[in-house]
Amino acid sequence: MPKILAGPEKMKTLPAHFDGTRFRNLIPRRHGFGAALRWMVSRRQGQWRKVVDSRPSQLPPRSSERLRVTFVNHSTFLIQLNGINILTDPVWSERASPVSWIGPRRVRAPGVSLGHLPPIDLILLSHDHYDHLDLPTLRLLAERHRPTIYAGLKMRPILALNGIQNVVELDWWQEAAARTDMWLTAVPAQHFSGRTPFDRDKRLWCGFVLQTDDLAIYFAGDTGAGPQTEQIAQHFPELDLAILPIGAFRPEWFMGEVHMSPQDAVQAHITLGARVSVASHFGTFPLADDGDDEALHDLHDILGHTDLHETEFWVLRFGEGREVPLRSLAGQSRRGAAR
Repeated sequence: MPKILAGPEKMKTLPAHFDGTRFRNLIPRRHGFGAALRWMVSRRQGQWRKVVDSRPSQLPPRSSERLRVTFVNHSTFLIQLNGINILTDPVWSERASPVSWIGPRRVRAPGVSLGHLPPIDLILLSHDHYDHLDLPTLRLLAERHRPTIYAGLKMRPILALNGIQNVVELDWWQEAAARTDMWLTAVPAQHFSGRTPFDRDKRLWCGFVLQTDDLAIYFAGDTGAGPQTEQIAQHFPELDLAILPIGAFRPEWFMGEVHMSPQDAVQAHITLGARVSVASHFGTFPLADDGDDEALHDLHDILGHTDLHETEFWVLRFGEGREVPLRSLAGQSRRGAAR
């Protein structure tokens, strides 16, 4: 089992974001059940079209020494570096739902099939919502690849009940040595958790920063805008890659507490100072009131009149992979600068 290094809390006392039963955000959510009901009865959902699948012409390589990122779908990315293959929030099921016959149904097939994945070493799980924690997919991956799975606190029991082992739980700002040359830190997110009406906020939601001596990668998972972005920027001042959500943002009066808008994502990119950011959480499942391509249209419009100061914000096609250009290190350890 990977070694968990001492984090700022050291887990000797309850962290400030946990009351012993439920976790909470850095900024408390204002909207509860009443607001959710008001949204549901008045919602005006944008158009979601069934999309003809367009398979990528090139499958991901078996491994890569250089940093390479492939967009599979929604928040599922294949990150490859130093010969290690990492999946984020893997979802291959037809629906983001506890059952196969109802619930948000995907409009695009995954850009990479399960059978065409390279050997998977690590999986990062940001939280327990059905569009991020897909138990059927995880069972298959655990059986075929036996990866180490990193997740927030209290996530291990639900995985163990489904026969999924080798799970490392992390609190916000806790760090684990994923490999002798690779370190993983769980970082705060502005979101919530729960798979039923009875387990709301009982499992910790988080993002992750993956570091080596040469580079740093931030996977935001699912998050709204909040003070965590500036905190992450201060802890990790030279990010090479940030994976930032842009979709499920309308109506903003309701969704803005827990989901970034395209404008929020661009601002997060600038605050983080990431060399490259990549859009996630769009065009797969109809989860809110924005249509299937509304987030992308807004993002392109915002990027068209925003100075990114020699950085880049990418939108990858489903199944598309690219190598990420790195900063000049000038002979210094990237991880050393962040500690």
